Amino acid sequence: MRHLNKIASVFCAAALGMMALTSCEGGDLYNVFGPDWLSSKVDSIRNANQGGEEELVGMMEDVYTIGATDYSTGWWAQFSKYYQIPQGQVWNAQFNLNINPNASNTYKNFAMIISNDEDRGAANYAEYGAIRFDNQPSGNSEWGDYIDRSQVESTLTFETDTDNGVDKLGGKVTVTVDRTDGGLIVKITNGTVTKIYKQTTPLVNLNADGSNENIRVFLVPEGSYINWLSTNIEPIGGCTSAEDKQPLSMELKGAPRKVLQGTTIEEAFANISATVQFETGVSKDVTAADLTLQAIPDMNSLGSKTLVVVFNKTYKGEGADKPVIAYAQFEVVDKMYTSIGATDNTTAFWGAHSDNIKVKPGETFVSTFTNYTSGGANWNNFCVVLTKADASEYAVVRADNYGWGDGYAACTPSGGQTDWAAWLKAMDGAKVTVLVTNNGNGTADVKTVMVGNDGVTYHQDYIGINTIDPNDFYFHFTVDNSHIEFDNVVGEEDNSSPFWGAHSEMISVPAGATYTTRFKNFTSGGANWNNFCVVLTKLDNYEYAVVRADNYGWGDSYAACTPSGGQADWAAWLKAMDDAMVTVSVTNNGSSADVKCVMKGNDGKTYTQDYIGISPIDGSDFYFRFTVDACHLVFE
Repeated sequence: MRHLNKIASVFCAAALGMMALTSCEGGDLYNVFGPDWLSSKVDSIRNANQGGEEELVGMMEDVYTIGATDYSTGWWAQFSKYYQIPQGQVWNAQFNLNINPNASNTYKNFAMIISNDEDRGAANYAEYGAIRFDNQPSGNSEWGDYIDRSQVESTLTFETDTDNGVDKLGGKVTVTVDRTDGGLIVKITNGTVTKIYKQTTPLVNLNADGSNENIRVFLVPEGSYINWLSTNIEPIGGCTSAEDKQPLSMELKGAPRKVLQGTTIEEAFANISATVQFETGVSKDVTAADLTLQAIPDMNSLGSKTLVVVFNKTYKGEGADKPVIAYAQFEVVDKMYTSIGATDNTTAFWGAHSDNIKVKPGETFVSTFTNYTSGGANWNNFCVVLTKADASEYAVVRADNYGWGDGYAACTPSGGQTDWAAWLKAMDGAKVTVLVTNNGNGTADVKTVMVGNDGVTYHQDYIGINTIDPNDFYFHFTVDNSHIEFDNVVGEEDNSSPFWGAHSEMISVPAGATYTTRFKNFTSGGANWNNFCVVLTKLDNYEYAVVRADNYGWGDSYAACTPSGGQADWAAWLKAMDDAMVTVSVTNNGSSADVKCVMKGNDGKTYTQDYIGISPIDGSDFYFRFTVDACHLVFE
C-alpha cells in the first residue's frame, strides 16, 4: 500500500502543479583454404562449437538493455555502448537477443558496426562496415567499403529477407572479435546458428591520427531488443552493475496527440512506452503495463489535456524509493480526421500509405496536412512516392533532402536545412504543403513548404525527377515512425459558417499551369448553394469571378465562361454532397481560366461541374481560394 499511496500523492501534486501553471550466442561447416593461423583459428572455433557453449574467461558483468521491449525499435534508433578493441586483442561479449515472435523479415535481429576510434557523429567518424547476424548472400546482411562478403560463412543462410527462420537467431548470443593475428575474425553464435567473418589482411587505417591501433564496435538492433550480460573489455563509459538501481528520470514515447472523446485512458494510451534512466547510467524501455496514467483535468470534456505518467519501480521491478514522473500534452476531440499512420507514431517505414492520386500532364497537385514525428531521426517524417498506375516507382523523396529510385538521380534537391536538429524538432505538428507537378515532358517536380511548430517556414524541393511517363503519373504519401493528418479545415464543423464566413489560403497559379487540390465537402443540406465556392482573384483580392458547386457564379469575368450545365437530379446531388470527396482543378490559360470540379458523392456516384473560359484575367496575377456557405471543407 505504501507504493500506491506514493502514486496517489504524486498525482495530487501533479494536479496541483498543473492548476498552478495554467488551469538504452556450431556446426561442422568450415573448410578454410587460407593461412595456417586462420585455419587454426577456425578449427578452434569449430571445436568449441562441438563442445557446447564456449567457456569465456575474464568476463565482466555489463547489464543493460538496448531496443524497445515491444519490438518497435527501428533501424539506427538505439545503440549499445562502444567497445574499443586494441590491435592484438580479442573482445568477447554475451547477451540475450530477443526476437519478435511475429517477425517476418530476417533482418529483424541486430547488426554489429565496426568503426574507427571516433564517436558517431564526430567529424572524423568512419566505418569499416557492418555484419548482421542473419546471412543472406543476395541481400544486405553485410555492408561497408572494407567488408569482403565472400569471407562470410554461416550455418543458416536465407535466400530472401522474408524466409522463415529468423526465430532461430534468438537466445543467448556470444560475439567474438579477434584482432590477434593482424587480420579480423568476427564470430557470432547462439549455439544453434553460427556466423563467421574471416579477413586475413590487416585493417586499413581509418583513424585520423594515422594509427589503426584501436577500433570501436557497437551493436544496433532492429525490431528486436538485447539484454546485455557481460564483456571482457570494459566499454567506454564503464560497465553497468547488476545491482538493483533506483529510477532517476523518464522519457515518454508513442503518446498520441489526439484522442477521440469517449475513449478511456487505458485504450487511448495502450501503446505508450517510456525510456527510464536509472542509477549508474543504465536505462530500460518499459511498456504501458508498467506505468500509471492520469489525465488532467479529465478524459471526458473536449480540449487540451495533460497526461501525467508515473513509474514506481526499480531496475529489477521492485518498489522504488521515489517515483519518477513524465508529462505529455494531448487533445480530446470529437472527430478524428483522415490519418496516415498510427497517431502514436509507431507505424514503421512503408507501414501506411495514402490513396494514389493521378497528376495529368501540365498539372500541379496541391496537398496540405499536419506532420507529426517520433523525433527519432530526420527520416521519421512523411515521404512522397511517385509511381505509375501499377505502383512501379519512379522515385521516392523524403522531407529531409534525400530520395531514391530511377528518376531521382537526375533531380536537383533544394539542399536541405541549415539546422537539422531545429528542423526535426519543428516538424512535430508542422503544417505542410506539398506540390507535385507533372511537367508533361518526362520530368516531375516535388516542392514542399513546411511551417514548423516554431513558426519558421522550411522548404524542401526536388526539381527535374525524370523517367516519367506523363500519361501514367501518380503519387501518394507514406510515413516512417510518423503520421500525417489531413486536418486543414475551412468553416465551422457544425456547418454554421455563413456565406463568405471562412476562407482557405490563396494559391497562386502561374500562366500555363493547372493546380489541383482535393477535400471533403460537408454540407448542412439546406440548399444547393450550401457547399464550396471557388474564388478567382488577383493578389490584392480583386475578383475575376466566383463559382459555386451548383452551376452558378458571378463576377466581371464570369459571363464569358461556359458552365457544364449542372446535375440531372439536384436533390440527389445535394444529399450526396455531405462527405463528398471533391477534386478542383484551376487552370491559368494566360488570358482566361478554367475551373473543373469532380465530386464523388456519399452515394458512390461521380458528379462534375465545370466553368470553362472565365475571362478576361491577368495571367501574371492569378490566384484562387475557397470559401463556404453553411458547409465546411476538410482538405486532403
